[in-house]
Amino acid sequence: MIVCVAVVGHQNNPLYIQSFTEADDALKLHHIVHCSLDVIEERVNNPKKSGTTLNEAFLGLLYPTVNYKVYGYLTNTKVKFILVTTDLDVRDTDVRSFFRKFHAAYVDAVSNPFHVPGKKITSRTFAQTVSNIVGSYGLN
Repeated sequence: MIVCVAVVGHQNNPLYIQSFTEADDALKLHHIVHCSLDVIEERVNNPKKSGTTLNEAFLGLLYPTVNYKVYGYLTNTKVKFILVTTDLDVRDTDVRSFFRKFHAAYVDAVSNPFHVPGKKITSRTFAQTVSNIVGSYGLN
């Protein structure tokens, strides 16, 4: 089950965070997303240690916790996508597919001429598209 998705700007500023759980968990999920930024930065700055290549956007499993698994994706413009799930046996192909669709939705949202680059994404259409993508995976 996907419990949280986030878009974080190239200066580590949150552009969009959506949790799909009760309000009690929202703060914990924001903390998990924030902590994952350190892991992403470490992987980008030390590609030999992490085994990922810089030309690949999918960063894979960033880190597991007791209850969650956190996955990451980095765009060419250094915008980070973060996925938090409670499923402990998720296939990488499903996560890659999710991130591709999520990235397409993000591109559509920031291509809006009324969107100010670097500011929070407030589009209701983007929020609905993200909810549809999460629902289409049967993980919510």
